[in-house]
Amino acid sequence: MPEVTIFFWLIKILATTVGETAADYLNMTLGFGLTNTTIVTVSLLAISLAAQFAVRRYLPILYWWIVVVISVTGTLITDNLTDNLGVPLAVTATVFAVALAVVFVTWYLVERTLSIHSIRTPRREAFYWLAILLTFALGTAAGDLIAEKLDLGYSWSLVLFAALIGVITFSHYRLRLDAVVAFWAAYIITRPLGASLGDLLTQPTDSGGLALGTAVVNLVFFAVIIALVGYLTGTEVDRLEQGSRHSDVTSVPS
Repeated sequence: MPEVTIFFWLIKILATTVGETAADYLNMTLGFGLTNTTIVTVSLLAISLAAQFAVRRYLPILYWWIVVVISVTGTLITDNLTDNLGVPLAVTATVFAVALAVVFVTWYLVERTLSIHSIRTPRREAFYWLAILLTFALGTAAGDLIAEKLDLGYSWSLVLFAALIGVITFSHYRLRLDAVVAFWAAYIITRPLGASLGDLLTQPTDSGGLALGTAVVNLVFFAVIIALVGYLTGTEVDRLEQGSRHSDVTSVPS
């Protein structure tokens, strides 16, 4: 696992936005359709996770590739449930929230910790990636529910989620909120934050977006992710053994 630095949060937010826009690009712009897009993405995720479990150390390019793919996958899971099966967003958000809570409780009961700095066994890593997948699916449902169904709009949704992350940051640094709790709270909220950002940038102007297009947003965000991952690979500043302290929230985004 990587050290939790400002780079971690920057790439995480970029990846969550790409998860939203890339799913839309493959599904609608390229016309793959939800089913075909889901099959391709899930296959990529399975192959990537197999590679991740096979390596013995943190590789930035592999780790962040999986985060991008799992972000797209989480988006597609929610989209399939709402668009193909007609499940209401309120129901999907509730189900994913409960499922994530069950994973956290089970993980803690089995391993006695939820810290990502303790992930040094395949079982703990399996819990970690399952939790990550559910955070993306939950974030997609919650973000869409607030922005669209509750009529808050993409801009105000972005402000809301950014404010929530600010509250988490303040609570951690000023009110001594537990680092592991703060990390997972921020991780969950960055998903709807990224989804709202992606929708704001790509959706038509009459829907409250900026209509920049999914192709442009994907290209720019992917380029920034590649640059940041390249920097981390070269400098190794996010390797745990390089960190000055092993807090799970070295720097919560604000």
